[in-house]
Amino acid sequence: MANKETQSCALSVLTWEQVRRLNEVLTDVVPVHGRGNFPTLDVRLKDIMSRVRSRLELSGIKVKDIRLNGSTASHVLVQDVAWSYKDLDVIFRVDLPHETEFQLIKDVVLGTLLDFMPQGVNKEKITPMTLKEAYVQKLVKVNTEQDRWSLISLSNNNGRNVELKFVDTIRRQFEFSVDSFQIVLDSVLSYYELAETPMSHAFHPTVVGESVYGNFSMALSHLQNKLIATKRPEEIRGGGLLKYCNLLVRDFRPASEEEFKALERYMCSRFFIDFPDIGEQQRKVEAYLQSHFVGEEKSKYDYLVILRRVVNESTVCLMGHERRQTLHLISLMAFRVLAEQNAIPDASCVTCYYQPAPYVQDPNFSNYYVASQNIPTWLPCN
Repeated sequence: MANKETQSCALSVLTWEQVRRLNEVLTDVVPVHGRGNFPTLDVRLKDIMSRVRSRLELSGIKVKDIRLNGSTASHVLVQDVAWSYKDLDVIFRVDLPHETEFQLIKDVVLGTLLDFMPQGVNKEKITPMTLKEAYVQKLVKVNTEQDRWSLISLSNNNGRNVELKFVDTIRRQFEFSVDSFQIVLDSVLSYYELAETPMSHAFHPTVVGESVYGNFSMALSHLQNKLIATKRPEEIRGGGLLKYCNLLVRDFRPASEEEFKALERYMCSRFFIDFPDIGEQQRKVEAYLQSHFVGEEKSKYDYLVILRRVVNESTVCLMGHERRQTLHLISLMAFRVLAEQNAIPDASCVTCYYQPAPYVQDPNFSNYYVASQNIPTWLPCN
């Protein structure tokens, strides 16, 4: 009985306004950009989902349901929450007992892309490998005891990649309550196939949303009021720090300041565990900026300032020189962002600071004049 009540608490039926926004997302044309001379594919989300599902089931892989996930689902539920959705995240819930299912899924998705090729293209000469090189931005396969899923991300130059995720099991599907929403799409896809009239307030399918956070109304309240909350923070991977700072730069705030001070320390520690090398840290942050701030160039600097502050205040797991190295990296990235925007201020208006070397105060180092007064930690260049 308790399980049924918990499951019911996690579900909610969408209103007409939410269904209307969902219909717009599913029917809008999304360009999948090809590399080199390959043509752009005009794809509607509803079409590629239906075709992939049909081909999977013809190949013997049953699709339990299809869900819209992530920031796109949040956009459908609450409009104008300080940012537009980026990637179009779709989850196909399937069974993946063997390696052959992973390969079959990849072949099905790549084969489906041929359906969207413009007229006049000779499809017979295009191999799956060629399609992968031309249109796939990212290809991920995870096959462990606790996680079995794969991801095929189709390229979009404006940052709105079509991300098709095929999930058997996954330990954690969200980081914070505001990104825990999934919208079950099967009733909508059936409507497109069977209904003869467009959707309207009087006539539209019943669509159910779920919050894998566990409480739909609470998670929705967090989204509406721009609050950051989570559960089981020990499960959040290193990328959670970057997502957390992304929420902060968009004026979200922690639901509990005290709890999140401890959580910030944990997220920083996890980030450095997952990305211990300075090169890995740089690649991770740059990739995050590239995928989450398309068309928002001015927000990149603010984001890096917030990231640097959180790392500076909450990192407890690093040696001093490692911490300074990471802070220096973030500062350089922020400076580069300003340079790319031609926003570096006039040098005559800038006071820069340097840190004296430790040996300046060493009495045994006689080649330097040592002032009698105490030297502050930072000194102005002028």
